[in-house]
Parts: sequence; C-alpha cells; structure tokens
Amino acid sequence: MGILWHQPGYAEEQTDVQKGEYIFRATGGCGCHTDYKNNGEFLAGGRGIQTPFGIFYGTNITPDKETGIGRWSDDDFIRAMTKGLSPQGTHYAPVFPYTSFTKMTREDLLYLKAYLFSIPPVKKQNKPHDLIVPFGQQIGFMLWKKIHFRETKFKPNSEKSIQWNRGAYIAETLAHCGECHTPRDWQGVLKEKMRYAGSQDGPEGELAPNITPDDKTGVGDWSTADMVEFLKTGLKPNYDDSQGLMIEVIEEGYSHLKQEDLEAISEYLRSLPPIHNPEASTKGSN
Repeated sequence: MGILWHQPGYAEEQTDVQKGEYIFRATGGCGCHTDYKNNGEFLAGGRGIQTPFGIFYGTNITPDKETGIGRWSDDDFIRAMTKGLSPQGTHYAPVFPYTSFTKMTREDLLYLKAYLFSIPPVKKQNKPHDLIVPFGQQIGFMLWKKIHFRETKFKPNSEKSIQWNRGAYIAETLAHCGECHTPRDWQGVLKEKMRYAGSQDGPEGELAPNITPDDKTGVGDWSTADMVEFLKTGLKPNYDDSQGLMIEVIEEGYSHLKQEDLEAISEYLRSLPPIHNPEASTKGSN
C-alpha cells in the first residue's frame, strides 16, 4: 500500500475512484484546468495562467477521447505525470508540475487517473500557449528538462514520524506547495535555498507568501490549529481571509482532506528551516 493508504480508515470500502478523488483534492483541485472566471466546464481547460514567461493555458483533462485524455493508457498518464511527456512524445512546459508529481507512487497515479476518467467528458480543444520566444518551443522545453529535471520518487525519512512523512508526501508531491511558494530564476528554475520562502511572481501574477516557520515573515507564530483552520477555511490567525488562487485551492482541495492529513502538512511545514523573506511576507498577504 502507498503512503496514503497504509493507515486504518483510509482504504477500507473505498473504490479506486474515491481514492483518486482524495488525491485530486490533495493536489488542490487542479484548478489550472478549469476556467472558473469564464464559467468554464470542470477540468475542460482554457484557463489562462499568467507567468513571467507569458500565458499558459490549462489543458482539457476530461476523458473526452478527441480533445481530452480519454484515449490515454495507464502508461501514457504516468509518463505525462512523471516525465512531462505527452503520448505523442512532445514535452510539457514545467508550469505543469510534473517536476513534483514525478515523486508520486504508481498506485496513487492510477487512482488519480481512475477519478479523472470518471468525470463527464467535455469536447473542447486546447488553447495554444502565448509565450515569449524561446520559452514556448519544444527545443526549449527539451533542453530545460535535460539540464534541470530529474525523475525521482518520494523516499520516506526513517528518522521522522509517520505523520511527518505523510505531510511531506502531500506537501512536496501531491500539493506541490514548493512550485508556487518558491521563487524562480530567469530560467524558471526553483531557487532551492529559498524553498517555501515565498515568491512575488506566483501563479497568475499573485504573491505566494512565505510559508517557512520564520516568526517575522513566515508562519513561525502559527500553531498546528492555526494551520489546520487556514487549510480548512482560508481564515488566518489574525482573522484576515485568504483571497485569489489560494482560497480556490482550499475550497476545491485542502478543505476536503482529513484532519490528520492537515495536521501532517502542518507538522512538515513547521519542521522546515525558517527563512526570513520580507519581500514575500505572510503578514498581511493573501
């Protein structure tokens, strides 16, 4: 059994689709694939994602056989999620966080696929990205991957608790928190020394705040209860509420997770090295 399913109460009497929906929620609800602003259909793509490299448009991941992923085999799905390759062998841009999903277990990937194939298919053609040259070209994606991407798997830390490892797996792999909350260099590569310390150029141009346990600019003064409440409701300890993309991923994703998994995420985040980053302070941000 995978790291999410070895505890009592998680796998009993659950179908693969139900397990897949839980994983889907743990990713934050894959909101990049639904154009909520324009009342787009669920996971049918078309949402514009503003980045420093141009606008990426979320793809149709409904099981439509012509315009979605309905013809994808298990291996096609796993290759896309862990290698950033389409069934035709084209390279996906790293705005699709295969760089984090690559750590997922095969078991969890197939559960997720079962859920996605259970939703209503929507016939909607994907919209081409509008990117700055050369970022939108296949040769650019291929070279970026060759230099910066390494396929790997999540490895539990035997010196940490089961709960810590669950939190690490969810945060690092499923929820891919570091992809948004870590600044990038001019090549779009995460600055590892600033991991989780926040980014002014977060998804859709929004600030992604510092979520390291720094007392002044991060979440160091948040308790586990504070973190769990935030992930459930979007309400911060100072009673300010989250806005924008974060409240969306809470409502569509994290608010559906079990209490113990929210506590596990908190334990993991609170164990990170604190990084002082006034440019992306959690205080007063969204």
